[in-house]
Amino acid sequence: MALRAAYMALHRSTEAALDEHGVSADQFVLLLALSEGQALTQRELAGRISSDPSTVRAMLVLLERAGLVERCTHPTDSRAKSVSLTTAGKRKIRSLWRSGQPIRDDMYACMTSNEATTLITLLRRIANSLQIDHAVV
Repeated sequence: MALRAAYMALHRSTEAALDEHGVSADQFVLLLALSEGQALTQRELAGRISSDPSTVRAMLVLLERAGLVERCTHPTDSRAKSVSLTTAGKRKIRSLWRSGQPIRDDMYACMTSNEATTLITLLRRIANSLQIDHAVV
């Protein structure tokens, strides 16, 4: 329950901070994943942000209409779509990052640097331990 309460508080705060930018917290996560540099397929992007491909596709349609991302046919797999940030998307993610800074400051203010590092390590460990193999046996 504590983990859910922390996630919900973070999500609500992020939604409120990004509302004036017309971007949801989930869309921000997607844009942030794309800001790491290389173009990703929609499936890779879904894996990176721990979301299902249909949800990612729906978000991409909205972000593409807003001119923040671009989808094109993957260079080596004609069935896949390659996704990248547009120039406007790169500007937007910088603005969104600045808008979210007070939230990150508040989060980190309630713990020491070592505690923050430990928390991130433990959250990654939990996520990795709960990964479900969807392969058919």
